[in-house]
Amino acid sequence: MNFEPTEDQRAIRDTFARFSDERIAPQAAAIDESHAYPRALVEELGALGFYGMRYPEEVGGSGLGLQEFALALEEIARGSMSVAGAAAMQALMGTKFLHMLGNADIVQRLFVPALQGRRIGAICMTEPNAGSDLGGIATTARKVDGGYLLRGQKTWITVAPHADFFTVFARSGEARKLSIFLVERQFEGLVVGRPIHKMGVWALPTSELAFDDCFVPDSHRLSREEGDGEQHLRKTLAEIRIITGAMGLGVARAALAEAVRYAGERQQFGKAINRYQGIQFKLAEMATALESATHLVRYAAWLHGAGRPHHKEAAMAKLHATETAAMVCEQAARIFASYGYAMEYPVQRYLRDVRFTLIGGGTSEILKLIIAKEVSS
Repeated sequence: MNFEPTEDQRAIRDTFARFSDERIAPQAAAIDESHAYPRALVEELGALGFYGMRYPEEVGGSGLGLQEFALALEEIARGSMSVAGAAAMQALMGTKFLHMLGNADIVQRLFVPALQGRRIGAICMTEPNAGSDLGGIATTARKVDGGYLLRGQKTWITVAPHADFFTVFARSGEARKLSIFLVERQFEGLVVGRPIHKMGVWALPTSELAFDDCFVPDSHRLSREEGDGEQHLRKTLAEIRIITGAMGLGVARAALAEAVRYAGERQQFGKAINRYQGIQFKLAEMATALESATHLVRYAAWLHGAGRPHHKEAAMAKLHATETAAMVCEQAARIFASYGYAMEYPVQRYLRDVRFTLIGGGTSEILKLIIAKEVSS
């Protein structure tokens, strides 16, 4: 077995590590506290080629795999979870269905500029009564001359206030199965609702969305056949889980580095607190858990790239990496003691932001059910 990244993978990791250190991290606190969508950094990541990493060269991408993408995203999350969340949305959930199912006009007019960060995409699945349960989606698409009328509500829509287009899952046809539709911001009947104020990722805006007989032309039904939406979504879930795990690794690495630095500087009873066994044990447990989570995320990404079954491993990677990240951020805050509660240190931001990774891509409870089913079959 070879656990070493290739030369190209190291180059990609180093490129985004430098960008994170030089461009993201110095602004992270200000971005967070201003609650402002980091549009400039989103565009810079587009210029750096991040959004096109996993798309083919003929549409402006670089044709790389999930391993390289996860390495880059981990570095972005190390600088700011808000920026990483915006970047992940743009690079995967916000654009994938356009590339996979969109016609030539949609690809050229919306998808290609989105790879450059000049158009922003969002995905609309979650509803007031439908989170983990896709069967609870109630938004409907009624066929009319020339298109469909969408009616329903969505919630927890990431980057909705800034999105130029929305990939929407709604029920259509006699069977009322899920189909995928592309809604552009200017379409009449689309209403961006109230913002949802969150405890973390403050610079990643989230809103409610409503469709009030929103007309969507036939050309914007992304589903090739009515009712094929769920099968397309399930093909993407493993990727979502692996990259969410990678974001967890990034914020955990930042928290561990801060804890190590602080423990070496903070003096109590005449010596640095990293000389005390209680602190040493915490650091050892944090580092060991983070190392194991790192290997699991990279293994799942490797399985994906090799075309091997990885549904179970993606769920394991997301579960272990995000729960580990939450533990590492919590222990880092404990090492800071009262200063872990102070806004002047970034550890409070890591502690708030890491909970974002526990939700997206499936809660830990849902992932445990998936894993149990896989190992029991």
